[in-house]
Amino acid sequence: MELKDLVPAEGSKRNRKRVGRGPGSGTGKTAGRGYNGQKSRAGGGKGAGFEGGQTPLARRLPKLPGFRNINHVEYVPVNVGRLEAYFEAGETVDGASLKEKGIIKHADALVKVLGDGDLTKALTVKVDKVSASAKGKIEASGGKVEGPC
Repeated sequence: MELKDLVPAEGSKRNRKRVGRGPGSGTGKTAGRGYNGQKSRAGGGKGAGFEGGQTPLARRLPKLPGFRNINHVEYVPVNVGRLEAYFEAGETVDGASLKEKGIIKHADALVKVLGDGDLTKALTVKVDKVSASAKGKIEASGGKVEGPC
């Protein structure tokens, strides 16, 4: 047997149906589409995802994953270790001073002081929120935590 002797199995290959090629072909005129109706037209049909008029699955599911709480408040975190590095003893830590030293981008941003790092200087902290560990470190170093700035 040689490569030229290979032929496909009997009945596995079939000629393409040439529709709309005259009455003698058996598929002339309406080209096998019947007479009228949506499926007889060019471009006719329901389209991918059509579910018989029921709201399709793609529209029933939410656009984005997860849940977004409309009441969520975002705070800019600042650790006490950064306060140690940027502030001198006796200074006041508020939005304006944090912006001035380049720790936050906007003076009116909501700030929360967190307890990572060590603090040895007595600072007066006037920010929106302070974690319990940060409050303990600030007060242990002789500083105080006041209300929001």
